[in-house]
Amino acid sequence: MDFKTGFELSNGVRIPCIGFGTWQSRDGEGVAAVKSALEAGYRLIDTAAAYGNELSVGAAIRESCVPRDQIFITSKLRNSAHGYDATMEAFEWSTQKLGTDYLDLYLIHWPNPLQFRPIWKEATRGTWRAFEALYRAGRIRAIGVSNFMPHHIEMLMETASIQPMVNQLKLCPGITQDAAVEYCRARGILVEAYSPFGTGSIFSAPEIREIAARYRKSIGQVCLRWSLQMGYLPLPKSGNPARIRENLDVFDFDLSEEDMAKIASLKGSCGEAPDPDATNF
Repeated sequence: MDFKTGFELSNGVRIPCIGFGTWQSRDGEGVAAVKSALEAGYRLIDTAAAYGNELSVGAAIRESCVPRDQIFITSKLRNSAHGYDATMEAFEWSTQKLGTDYLDLYLIHWPNPLQFRPIWKEATRGTWRAFEALYRAGRIRAIGVSNFMPHHIEMLMETASIQPMVNQLKLCPGITQDAAVEYCRARGILVEAYSPFGTGSIFSAPEIREIAARYRKSIGQVCLRWSLQMGYLPLPKSGNPARIRENLDVFDFDLSEEDMAKIASLKGSCGEAPDPDATNF
């Protein structure tokens, strides 16, 4: 698989099959990491208003030697901006901070943020109307969601005219969210995997250490190869330039079916998947 060719979304837009995540990289801290990622060959950069680093991501992109049209920029709507008008305003703020007049992918970060929980259906439907309007206007090349379970997408589609093209979920060894993933696949919705290393907890699992040693690969490489063979689009994050490069070097080996199943069975090694209907976010 060529990570530069990547996946094709339901609307025909192509997206690289490995992205660079920026969660927990605050403004001012992430410029060097994003520049290192672009220098290493990453062409998908994933950020969010909630991460507080869109200015840094935008600065890194401008300081790189990579043309804007060769970079796939994803951002996510901040939770306080649900509803049509608030979404339109939030989008403009994000593009301004990123220094671009369009986004390649824009996601609803959470289906029912805490402050909108009593009216989450109405608020989220209003947000999606704004997403559709921005998509039709050419301001967003693809639209999607994050942390949405099947019932959230079903609710959205009661009034939507455009189906989400992407659903970004926590997917890592031991967390496969099979019902949500199968629902998306049946409808042509690409599944992205955030926290593919379980925010680092997987590195202490002895089972994954043994597998990595047998393949003579790093634990990170094994996790990313597993994610790709599962059909996910992983979004690894690192601040180490060598590790950033290493995380792209995952196309010269295949995990066996036995090892794929073993990695999937490592329940608890990466914590638990969040419950979007109960999490205070």
